[in-house]
Amino acid sequence: MGGLKNPIYLNPNSLVKMPPSHAPVPYLGNALVFPPARSAGPDGLLAMGGDLKPERLMLAYRSGIFPWFSDDSLILWWSPDPRMVLFPDELRITRSMRRIIGKKTFRITKNQCFAEVISACAETSRKGQDGTWITPGMEAAYIRLHEAGNAVSYEAWQGSELVGGLYGVDLGEVFCGESMFTRVSNASKAAFIHMVRELEEKNYRLIDCQVHTPHLESLGARLVSRAQFLNLLKGEDQGHGKE
Repeated sequence: MGGLKNPIYLNPNSLVKMPPSHAPVPYLGNALVFPPARSAGPDGLLAMGGDLKPERLMLAYRSGIFPWFSDDSLILWWSPDPRMVLFPDELRITRSMRRIIGKKTFRITKNQCFAEVISACAETSRKGQDGTWITPGMEAAYIRLHEAGNAVSYEAWQGSELVGGLYGVDLGEVFCGESMFTRVSNASKAAFIHMVRELEEKNYRLIDCQVHTPHLESLGARLVSRAQFLNLLKGEDQGHGKE
């Protein structure tokens, strides 16, 4: 299972050198502010620059925006349209996964080794991507976010060996998935399913998966428009994003 961010159509490496026809992209200075998410370009790119301080990251996620960039570019901020989301009660679990979970093939924990999880995600190769978007600066930023109680990891173990996991940002009622890794088949999937079930028990209304992957779709995630997503994020859409 690959990471949450692994689309081919939305690749930060391909957008570092933008063609002359690309609309001007706002540059963020030191002020803690973003353009409205709805003003992002057709490719989802909203702004560049700024920093990865916890305050800016949390403002971004609460505004429907996330950072994603290659290790040799400015920080790029995105709000794609459409947006991939999973409603916890729409999670799909195959019979084979139910058997794996029933056999307790993996032991799932939460926040036991956040730094190891994000490091493993950074080291995982992704189809269609050169290098990693989880730069050392990104790792440090999300570790700070975790220390502040805003970033969360779920881990899958076999014995004492970490074999899979994922991390994301917890907004309370909305969880923003960032990336996942697996070293043993189905390990990250088991961690993901455990997370979704836990969030459903806590009455979370939405999991932001950001961009489409076939794997996430197989688990029940689906695309909604950016406008719908922003309403869901604010709790203004109670209809599961269905128009």
